[in-house]
Amino acid sequence: MNPGEIDKIFRDEAGRALATLIRLVGDFDLAEDALQDAVAVALERWAACGLPDNPRAWLVNVAKHKAIDRVRRQAVFRGKQQALVHELELNAQTVDEPPSILDDDMLRLIFTCCHPAFAAEVQVALTLRTVCGLSTTQVARAFLISEEAMAQQLVRAKQKIRLAGIPYEVPERDALAPRLDGVLAVIYLVFTEGYVATEGADLMRPDLAAEAIRLGRLLDRLVPDRAGVKGLLALMLLHDARRAGRKTSAGDIVLLEEQDRMLWDRAQIEEGLRLVDDALRVPGRPQPYAVQAAIAALHARAPSFAQTDWRQIAGLYEVLLRIGSSPVIELNHAAAVSMVDGPARALDLVDAISARGGLRGYELLPAVRADLLRRLGRDDEAREAYRAATQATQLEPLRRLYARRMREMG
Repeated sequence: MNPGEIDKIFRDEAGRALATLIRLVGDFDLAEDALQDAVAVALERWAACGLPDNPRAWLVNVAKHKAIDRVRRQAVFRGKQQALVHELELNAQTVDEPPSILDDDMLRLIFTCCHPAFAAEVQVALTLRTVCGLSTTQVARAFLISEEAMAQQLVRAKQKIRLAGIPYEVPERDALAPRLDGVLAVIYLVFTEGYVATEGADLMRPDLAAEAIRLGRLLDRLVPDRAGVKGLLALMLLHDARRAGRKTSAGDIVLLEEQDRMLWDRAQIEEGLRLVDDALRVPGRPQPYAVQAAIAALHARAPSFAQTDWRQIAGLYEVLLRIGSSPVIELNHAAAVSMVDGPARALDLVDAISARGGLRGYELLPAVRADLLRRLGRDDEAREAYRAATQATQLEPLRRLYARRMREMG
């Protein structure tokens, strides 16, 4: 096997392997260190002997023994009793069969990260680090703080899990409600990282998108008849259905207006549309994910970009703003308004957002502004905005897109 194939397998399997290891060894740091040890062994072994039948089980088993070795060394070094090692050996059983809903390790990990004892930003940071596999540097960049500060936050969170005895489990149904919003948010965060990666050479990480959809299905079975859950699952399915049309064979971005809709996954779209209808029929106040899914449904139903019902999309973004305003929703609303009332009106909205400082550091803000300026024929200002967007992103396909736009303007 070549290193690229092995690296892809690591990306695909590492998150679920880590989730299982955390359950087995009962410690975040020990599980992460042991998995790194297992990956080092795999790099050498798989390149020489080929891929095992079940890479994730192989990684978990090797990491489990590495964890036992680490605990044994620590126990000898610190003069501790060997009982801890014995307990770890007894409890560290690898399960090869698919787990039941309540025993799903990744879902356990997400519910642990979303414990009410953590602030929302800590929940997100833990999820990005453990579930998405982002480095501490990448997580720090997402929060616009230093790597050292983020590392300290993550260390404190893991210590709190250990010292407070926060259970590594999916809570019983009557205890789900306090964590459900956070769980939905982090599952969508996992999907978003899979749909548009934070950095690197690849636009997408399909492994993370597929994992988020799998977790959405599990959650839908666990708590049926929840508009937010069905809406999130629908939203992810409808977005992911466009995956095959979103990039060229060379890895360059294909924008929505240029995509070949024959490449979209129609079966997945039909499933998403059914879930949107189910989510909107649930009694009560409209849920944000259900409304976002309704927007995605309008894109999916449109025969072409030109025939998209942009007026209704702009109206649905206004509904979202009434439910709970945020600068990101305002930016998306402005993009939809540009298709209804023109780029000049949308640029006024974007500049108002920027003036309030609501999206300072958000890498897509200069990109949206650049596109509006380009459509208005204000090329010099557009180039300046595209240069700002290029500096703001760490994702190579986006940088190539902005360079292409600047070339097109001459």
